[in-house]
Formats: sequence, C-alpha cells, structure tokens
Amino acid sequence: MIKAGSDDRTAKGQVHEALDQLPHEFASPLEDFYVYLELERGSSTHTVQGYMSDLLQFASFLRKQHRVTQWNAVEGDWAAEWIRELSDEEYAPASLARKLSALKLFAERLVHDKVRPDDFTGLLSAPRLIRPLPDSLSPDEVDRLLDSPSRHSPQGLRDRAFMELMYSSGLRVSELCNLNLQDVDLDEAVVKVIHGKRGKDRLVPFGVRAKETLQTYLALGRPQFVRTRTGSAMFLSNRGTALSRKTVWHWITTYAKQADIEKGAKVKPHLLRHSFATHLLSGGADLRAIQEMLGHSDIGTTQIYTRVESKRIIEAHRKFHPRH
Repeated sequence: MIKAGSDDRTAKGQVHEALDQLPHEFASPLEDFYVYLELERGSSTHTVQGYMSDLLQFASFLRKQHRVTQWNAVEGDWAAEWIRELSDEEYAPASLARKLSALKLFAERLVHDKVRPDDFTGLLSAPRLIRPLPDSLSPDEVDRLLDSPSRHSPQGLRDRAFMELMYSSGLRVSELCNLNLQDVDLDEAVVKVIHGKRGKDRLVPFGVRAKETLQTYLALGRPQFVRTRTGSAMFLSNRGTALSRKTVWHWITTYAKQADIEKGAKVKPHLLRHSFATHLLSGGADLRAIQEMLGHSDIGTTQIYTRVESKRIIEAHRKFHPRH
C-alpha cells in the first residue's frame, strides 16, 4: 500500500515498486494510466497517489480472489464484490466513492486504449455518502446465536469459540482469521490484533465466556484439526489451515438460521462487531474506549453507534410511553 504523506519521489518509487511486483499484463495498463494521470490530466501528486493506491488494491483483490492477471478478463460483478467487501470492512463512504472514481476512470482508459471492448464498471453506482445505521442483534439473539454450535464436536467447539471471541472483542472477520496462538493471552484475557485495518496494532480485552470457550476449544477442539503442515493459526479448517472468511461467514449465517433469528439471512460476521459496540455503549462504556477497541482511527466512525442508541431510546419511548 502506498503511504499517504510521502514526498513526490518516495510516492513514485512506491508506485513503481508495487507495479514491478505485478504480472506484465496487469502492470502495463496501470503504468499507462499513471502516465495519463500525470501528463495528460495534470492531476496532483495526492490524486495520482490515491488513485494508484486504490487500483493496486483492486488488482491485489482480483489476483487473490479470482486469480486473474489480465484486465480483459475482469468482470463487472467482481468490481461490485470488491466495493461490498470494503464497505463491510468499514471504509468510509467518501473513501469508497474515491475508489469507485479511480476504478471508473481506469476502466474508461482501458476501453480508450483498446485493452478491452467494454467498461466493466458501467453498472456500478456510487455508494451513499450518508452511512446507514448499522444493524445489530439484541442480547437475547446473541445468546441464541452463540448457543447454537454443538458442545460435543470439534467444529462446534471451534465455532462457538470464534463467535464468542468476535462478540466479546469486536474483531473484524479478517482479524479473526489472521489470529495466531501467540496473539491470544488467556491469562490476561486480551487479544493482540497484529496489523489491523490500515496496519494498526491494538490490544483488545475479552470476557469470561470467551475465555472459557477458547480454553475448551484449544484443549479439545483444535487438536482435532491439526495436520502435518498446520502452523500457528488459532482457528483451523478441516484441512488444518487458517479458517477462511468465507467459512466464518457460512457458519454464522447457518447458526443464525438454526437459532430462528428473524434477520438470519442478513446475519453476517460484521453484525457481531456492531452488536459488540452497540451493547457496550448501551451499558455505559466510554465512546473513546469503544473507538480504541474497534481500532477506528476517527472518532466520527465510532459515533455512528450513538445514533443507533438514540434510535433505540426513541423507539422505546414511542412503544411504551402512555402519552405518545
């Protein structure tokens, strides 16, 4: 990722270094676009740096998720998938809008330069700049969800442990999947998130329930998933590798349906993170403390949960006050 605030020479060096790591078919159109931004459009260094960082991020997503190395193989649905993934990771709407602008302008140049015959971003629309209120589960729904996995199978012990930890510490699903054994201190009941969003490390506490389920999983569940080449990943798949985001997503949705949660089809990993923050705020936790635990760089991102709480209070008044 290209670092913001770098001087011109450093920024250019970072761009070219990142481009050198891509296959030629991927890098060449990006190099042409870089020249186009600088010479033909006369864009500022800040704009060029931002656009190239966005496109390199998209290229990394394409190679990792879809294993493509040519721009003429990119499908429009993949661009939409990328934007949705970034939205789930709590990128601000303004950041998403900039990334989409970079993507659309680049797609136009690919058509102009005859790299591909069509604009693969043609059906994409800009994200709303007013972030909708995040949904969350009620405490009762959380209890039902976390009680759904079996207490008698390795998978059930694993799934109960990772859901308890997500709800107890507010981890993003990517942070959960990247956890290693050494990142979790059971004695102190804290988890160290290494290189969270935007490269920030943080320490987050977790509760007694999460500690108990982790201890049970480590003693009775995880050993059943260990294979010859298993590393130090905390949560393991049936193949002995680190649990994937897709698998976490699948099981949370499955357990939500089993728990007969009405919004079951919409229950996804991030909902546990939202519930973590909303329930802490409802219980009287300080907003700055919640910000630190969530790893938000801007308190404004965390303040959205105050709107959720205000909405809850208003709804309670309308429902129960005799004079409403």
